Amino acid sequence: MKKVTKIEKAKSKRKKILRVAAYCRVSTDSDEQLESLNTQKSHYESYINSRDDWQLAGIYYDEGISGTGKAARPELEHLISDCEAGKIDLVITKSISRFSRNTADCLSLVRRLLDLNIPIWFEKENINTGSMESELFLSILSSMAEDESYSISQNMKWSARKRFENGTFKVVYPPYGYEWNGEQMVVNPKQAEVVQFIFNEALKGTGSDTIADLLNDKGIPARNGRVWLRSTVHCVLSNEKYTGDCIFQKTWTDSSFKRHINRGEKDAILVKDHHEPIISREDWDNVQRLIRQRSQEKSIEKDNQKYLKRYTFTGKILCGCCGSTFKRRIAYSSSGRPVIWVCKTHLQGKTKCPMQSIKDEDLKRSFLTMMNKLIYSYRLILRPYANSLKDNARKETLDQIDALKGQLSENARKRQTLTHLMTQGIIDQTLYSRETAELLAASDGIRKEIDFLENTASNVTEVLLKTRALLHFAEKSEMLQEFDGELFNEFVDHITVHSRHEITFCLKCGLELKERM
Repeated sequence: MKKVTKIEKAKSKRKKILRVAAYCRVSTDSDEQLESLNTQKSHYESYINSRDDWQLAGIYYDEGISGTGKAARPELEHLISDCEAGKIDLVITKSISRFSRNTADCLSLVRRLLDLNIPIWFEKENINTGSMESELFLSILSSMAEDESYSISQNMKWSARKRFENGTFKVVYPPYGYEWNGEQMVVNPKQAEVVQFIFNEALKGTGSDTIADLLNDKGIPARNGRVWLRSTVHCVLSNEKYTGDCIFQKTWTDSSFKRHINRGEKDAILVKDHHEPIISREDWDNVQRLIRQRSQEKSIEKDNQKYLKRYTFTGKILCGCCGSTFKRRIAYSSSGRPVIWVCKTHLQGKTKCPMQSIKDEDLKRSFLTMMNKLIYSYRLILRPYANSLKDNARKETLDQIDALKGQLSENARKRQTLTHLMTQGIIDQTLYSRETAELLAASDGIRKEIDFLENTASNVTEVLLKTRALLHFAEKSEMLQEFDGELFNEFVDHITVHSRHEITFCLKCGLELKERM
């Protein structure tokens, strides 16, 4: 009989090395929290490197970010991306509450990583998702973390409100004219002079548009080096902090952690003499009275809903295929709820118009790119364009229009003087109203004459005036950092969409500029 000997399989002496990544997060950017973050990072570096079967694949951390949702946590998304790229085998985090305080988000992320065969180890709860038979235990703990987050949020609100009431709340983001010295708001002397100039001009009856133009002509930058706009000036004129007072609870956060403007839903708190004033209360009250009076003359109701339902791009986007306008919609996708614009004809049926939807953020980004190109190269684009228009315009018509605009300015100056006299109590309301009515009637007559000249003259005249306005802005402005709806309405007539990746901005000055998205 043959002898058979079984040869055992050689055992591998090499251990599998797991690539381990750690995730840390602190919810504020205070010194104490940042110190905690550094402690967490050091702990994970030492812990992972101490094991011979682990290899440090990276430490991902988010600073000063709330854990109530995952949308605004870039390092967490970076971690997930590296997991999907096959760079990580195991993820360690301190606790469920550090990873996510929202049940749905937590379970979604766990399932997402388990699909990649990547478990998560929660140290505090001693849970390894790779060895879980069900998600019940994790779901319960995640719900507890969500309740904890809500409790912490309520405690923070209570704490902030108590500080509102006793006047110890610190305004760490002071308005233009002030700066933060680490303990309180203090006056910035140079900016304070600008604030006083704005209020003095407003008391003379000068409008916000004109004040913005005066500041830009003087070369005075607004906050962050930007140009002054009507809205910027209006914010200064309506901010009570320049009197030394503070109104707290101007906004509030609901149970879904969404912020709203306080329109009476919550009690606001006024703290008088909170800091050093720049403007007297008397001047501030007089300016508010003038603002209310102008609003009444223009029949503008504050917070009227009819103004809240219109968006910057409404009626301004035209389809390059069918010529129809676009409608605003909210898209629902796994990545969020982005705002999009869709051709009206396409909404009736894809076969009627094949034009695809475009994202609101892409339109705004393209507008920024286009405007910054003009600001950077206005000498090569706008100035030659304006000169060519000027050569074709009727000089005598332009001279007439300029003369009439001078009369308009004089008319406005007289109305400003009347307003100033009335606010100081030198003339009564009856005389003010009668004289103002006569000046407004004269102003309407001058405007009609200007309109007649502009309509009867060649179109080049009107285009030249709009080109000059754009050229003036480009010469004075710094590069834009964010979208401004007022700028869009001032310079853009409409947008023509050729495809999801190409649009044309049709400017009021006659230029048509294509942009890729």
